Amino acid sequence: MTEILVLYYSRTGAVEALAREVCRGIDAVNDVEARLRTVPPVSAITEATADTIPSAGPPYVTHADLNECDGLVMGSPTRFGNMAAPLKYFLDSTGSEWLGGTLSGKPAGVFTSTSTLHGGQESTLLTMALPLIHHGMLLVGIPYTEPELSTTTTGGSPYGASHVSWNRDTDGLSAEEKKLAQALGKRVAQIAVKLRAVR
Repeated sequence: MTEILVLYYSRTGAVEALAREVCRGIDAVNDVEARLRTVPPVSAITEATADTIPSAGPPYVTHADLNECDGLVMGSPTRFGNMAAPLKYFLDSTGSEWLGGTLSGKPAGVFTSTSTLHGGQESTLLTMALPLIHHGMLLVGIPYTEPELSTTTTGGSPYGASHVSWNRDTDGLSAEEKKLAQALGKRVAQIAVKLRAVR
């Protein structure tokens, strides 16, 4: 079974909603399964630590998840045009995976959410892609052959899936946002299957 790790941080639920749509796209591909994981929040108090198991939602990611996955789709809310600190904190701990080439040659995609249309979605997607490129991953975007990319008036980008909340119900994704998140998951899954066949 080919497994794609869907790793995200979500503060208000919007990125988690996108992550679940990405999983739907992955699970739609034969013999591929999504593995949904999150990261703990970062405390402003350095002595504080999060529980080892979250009270709700998917489990926290481990380094074993990176080793066991055949691809990765990663999501974060935008923080001034960049990923949120909890996701960056986890990525900063992956030096041994970088040295060992754990993720090298595996496909990757990214997704994000903002409260406004010009809230830094594309720069966040690009900055999330940088550590994945350093890991040797093969970046997968959303091509314009997906019709929703040309018709969406909410989220969606060739760099990855996205959502605009407009400060409303943050996990209420539009139909286009759902389809584009699913398309991203499906594309990463299909490429992972092809790459696994030639290894």
